[in-house]
Amino acid sequence: MRNLVLAVASAGYIGYIPVASGTFGSLVGIPLFWWFDEVRATSAVLYVLLFLVAVALAVWVAGRADAYLGEHDSHKIVIDEVVGYLAATLFLAPNLTTALVAFLVFRVLDVIKPYPAGAIDARLPGGAGVVLDDVVSGVYTNLLIRVAMAVGLLA
Repeated sequence: MRNLVLAVASAGYIGYIPVASGTFGSLVGIPLFWWFDEVRATSAVLYVLLFLVAVALAVWVAGRADAYLGEHDSHKIVIDEVVGYLAATLFLAPNLTTALVAFLVFRVLDVIKPYPAGAIDARLPGGAGVVLDDVVSGVYTNLLIRVAMAVGLLA
């Protein structure tokens, strides 16, 4: 079970890349953005449920990985970046521009952790603290992209 948890938490051991593991973890979300949109085309309800299950699974896996690694929010855990990126792209049409802008904005917000992301990261123990700050940064990213689209900065 330990090996499976660490494999999922590190997105197939991508988290073990010694430099910028969170950035590489976020990249894993890009093909999932397209796959999730295929689900959305079938059923919006299934799409939302799949996202919520992904977040719940990420919280559980990150919590177990925290315990196995003996370190809160280890750089090896990147499942939080994957689901954070999925939050950043939730209900957005998949195209290269959106995928790249979401990636860049999400990475910036994930690093600076605007309120309440930083508070969640600091105050919530285990997997919830690891994952939910990234989901908040992803939601902020999603909203910024929508504003940029509304004012004509993005198509």
